[in-house]
Amino acid sequence: MKNYDRIEALKLAAKVKLLPTPAQAQALDQLLRTANKACNWLSERAWENQVFAQYALQKAHYGEAREMFGLPAQVVIRCLAKVADAYKLDKKIQRVFRPLGSVAFDDRNLTWYVEKQTVSIGTLNGRIKIAFAAGDRQLQLLASRQGESDLIFHRGKWFLTATCNIEEPEPGDVDDFLGVDLGIANIAADSDGTLYSGSAVKSVRHRQRRLRTKLQKKVTTSANRRLKKLAGKEQRFATHTNHVISKQIVATAKGTGRGISVEDLSGIRERVKVRHGQRVVLHNWAFLQLKILVLYKAALAGVAVVQVDPRNSSRECSRCGHIDKLNRPSQSKFSCRCCGFAAHADLHAACVIAGRAAVNRPNAAVV
Repeated sequence: MKNYDRIEALKLAAKVKLLPTPAQAQALDQLLRTANKACNWLSERAWENQVFAQYALQKAHYGEAREMFGLPAQVVIRCLAKVADAYKLDKKIQRVFRPLGSVAFDDRNLTWYVEKQTVSIGTLNGRIKIAFAAGDRQLQLLASRQGESDLIFHRGKWFLTATCNIEEPEPGDVDDFLGVDLGIANIAADSDGTLYSGSAVKSVRHRQRRLRTKLQKKVTTSANRRLKKLAGKEQRFATHTNHVISKQIVATAKGTGRGISVEDLSGIRERVKVRHGQRVVLHNWAFLQLKILVLYKAALAGVAVVQVDPRNSSRECSRCGHIDKLNRPSQSKFSCRCCGFAAHADLHAACVIAGRAAVNRPNAAVV
């Protein structure tokens, strides 16, 4: 069995919407606000003493935190973990937590009743049972739930996200690959000749940026209300587009018995230099999200994935192997200076990437 690029220990998040009564919503609000107050207090102690490890914080401040905030024991433990994890990311500044930031629960203070579609959550005033709404996909994922669940308050609604382990079939050996070139003008192009245009995403982003700028200049209550309503719309559209594209790519590869070859674009934002006007476009480029979606959907479908070195993939001729910067006279055109072969630049790059996978199969990697 050959080694292919796979996500180690594939995990997905199942997100369900809670349906609390007004009294239950008040209890959840009180729990979240108190827990985040405790996190900020623990963060202050950690910063003052420059002690950031969870066990050290727990030994020094667990009892005082429980007495001061009246939180259940396990919620205090999760608050300590939240503070310690935050300082793992950055110890140069004091970490501050939002009043309604998410709080993690484990099986000691949150119980799922999937068949009844209810959860039991430990609050400041004891346990409460809350109904939740979920689709068939979420219910299927919850059957393999393991580990923590996060309580989230977003735009006036309550949600729970649970981590679920997924069994993935072992990909079989393949001799041929579907090459996928990632780009900005075209989000993706494959070696079968399919272009996935980025014009719709680009248009939405341009329209949303222009509208946000216009509303921010007004500085009125109605403008601010409109800005809140627009928040996240651009990102949701781009994410949906990436889901659709990744699903089509995996379906094409699976239907033809091939693997998928994609570029390893790690660190490209640091390597590539662009003009000032193009920086927004480059930094909004969601290539990593698309690659991760392809990886996890391919893992679920049992499709092998290989990541290849992207260097000169747009300048190399798939016919004669000649590499020259002048082979790419424009964004959309490839024309080999050596053998004269011409093609659409992105589709040709996808063919080059497909060819590299056959001779360059790296060891399994964590993404």
